[in-house]
Amino acid sequence: MSRIKSLSYIVAQVRNLESWRHYAEEVLGMMTTADADGTLRVKMDERPFRMLVQEGDADVYWASGWELGGEEDFEAMLHHLATSGVSYEMGSKALCVSRGVQAVAMITDPSGNRHELTWGHISDCQPFVSPQGVPRFITGDMGLGHTVLPAPKFDECLAFYRDVLGFRHSDIFNFQPGPDADPVRIHFMHCGNARHHSLAIAEYDVPSKCVHVMVEVDDMTEVGRAHDRRAAHGVPLSATLGQHLNDKMTSFYMKTPSGFDLEYGWGGLQVDWDQHSVFEFNRVSVWGHDFSVGQRGEAE
Repeated sequence: MSRIKSLSYIVAQVRNLESWRHYAEEVLGMMTTADADGTLRVKMDERPFRMLVQEGDADVYWASGWELGGEEDFEAMLHHLATSGVSYEMGSKALCVSRGVQAVAMITDPSGNRHELTWGHISDCQPFVSPQGVPRFITGDMGLGHTVLPAPKFDECLAFYRDVLGFRHSDIFNFQPGPDADPVRIHFMHCGNARHHSLAIAEYDVPSKCVHVMVEVDDMTEVGRAHDRRAAHGVPLSATLGQHLNDKMTSFYMKTPSGFDLEYGWGGLQVDWDQHSVFEFNRVSVWGHDFSVGQRGEAE
């Protein structure tokens, strides 16, 4: 099992920071605060933030923050990176303050995706009170949710996540874009928690540098309410409501102000990995999840 416990946070960049504040509060139902340097902190549980949004010249996903269990695991990971020939950069004191951790090491995968390895998060002991009345998001020791990253250098990335960072397969999907086209690989991977997957890698690139991020609520009604808020605020729909075959999540997808998609779901599978067998599935969903609406750019 990976020394990495969970997806602790994500970092996004956007040209218009106010668009993310509005989206987070009015559509996602999360709390926001702005740092003195202008960074927006998006809070969805008892931690000070789970999403950091910084202003920049492009709307993109910036980095994935992965939490290790403690200093010993962190130092062991740094040693493993060094012996594996993977370069890393230690974060400055200012970066540690920004991320609210004891230490952070920055690495890049073979496809250029940025990652921040951390330990020892700082808690402000403040409760989550949703501006839209969302009772809670499913986080805790399973982290924020999951992220799906582009991996055009697929084989190199798979080896990196498996052999260097210690992720393990949950299951496999080979997407067939056409009857005569080569399959496009999407592999789902887990780390040190019960969430079906904290990471997936897809064998293609996207301009936003992230395929999607998933957040999970504990009641299907909250998915429906979020869907209504999305429509009311004109947020483009990326995929209709549906239930995935592999992780059993009932969800819909919508665009974020940073250009990547966000999956808002309920009922995700939690797995006893000692009892799990990796499998390949041949359809994305049991029902629903029409992704063609996103290709047509529909808001409803």
